[in-house]
Amino acid sequence: MFDVHTHFVPPEVLDWVKSNRAHLRANWDQRDPAKAEFLTVNGKWSFELKPEFYTPELYLDAQAQAGVTVSLVSPIPQLFLYEFDPGVTAEMCALYNRALANWVQQHPNRLRGLGTVPLNDPEQSASVLLEAMRLGLKGAIIGPGFGESLLSHEKFRPFWEAADVQHAVLFIHPLLNEDPRLRSKMMPNLIGVPWETTIAATDLVLSGWLDKFPNVHVLLAHGGGFLPYQLGRLQQGYNVWTNVFANLQAEPRHYLRRFWYDNVLLSEEALLFLQSLVGPDRVLPGSDFPFDLKAWPPARAHGLEQSFPGF
Repeated sequence: MFDVHTHFVPPEVLDWVKSNRAHLRANWDQRDPAKAEFLTVNGKWSFELKPEFYTPELYLDAQAQAGVTVSLVSPIPQLFLYEFDPGVTAEMCALYNRALANWVQQHPNRLRGLGTVPLNDPEQSASVLLEAMRLGLKGAIIGPGFGESLLSHEKFRPFWEAADVQHAVLFIHPLLNEDPRLRSKMMPNLIGVPWETTIAATDLVLSGWLDKFPNVHVLLAHGGGFLPYQLGRLQQGYNVWTNVFANLQAEPRHYLRRFWYDNVLLSEEALLFLQSLVGPDRVLPGSDFPFDLKAWPPARAHGLEQSFPGF
């Protein structure tokens, strides 16, 4: 079984974060004696830093015990660092990509990798992506945009052009939603995360970006957020608001099948619906390992994972 959605922090990257902890506002604290320390970046990106995140042997042991044969490994979204100076972000991206590529090369039968890019500097993101793929990575994991700019903003065109030329995989992984209404009850993670994916993916459809860059393989986290389950609303909008959908060359249902999806839905009913909507071949096994809301071991998919360019 393959797994398209896992995360890892190479030890070199963790050392870099520790060396730059003051600038990054990185803080480690022991909240629960039964758990590992929590790492908080920039005062808001907080998560339990389990040993499986940064210990290669533990990650690979867990992979084997779960029956996963090949994992696509991504950087963690807490270290996208888009809100920092682009020079700092680019430095971290270069280190992260080299370290991850080296680890993947050490285990070519068990690992594939995605890099990270400085979306806060779109033109530099293009060159960082090209270098990451030169190192053997399959593409990049990216957030749903930068600031108030969605991924179809014209300033990101150089990045998309580079991804298109290289037939790159772009794994759109959300950051925590900062809507003040979602500050309690873990709602930033429970519903804010899939909502961010929904916004980014809907924008890519409406902008015509999937037609402009047909060679980019866009993978959506967590089953595509809420987008697949609102196809009827998109179709009705397509029927009545022709100006809004002017960039489309086909109906919205066509574009939903252009995406790839992981199956981290944690619900058999939701997974079956997604497969019936976009086709089982577009839904891939994923886990979100080793975060708390992981599906571990990953649920099996019915499609052929070998057809996904990330492998």
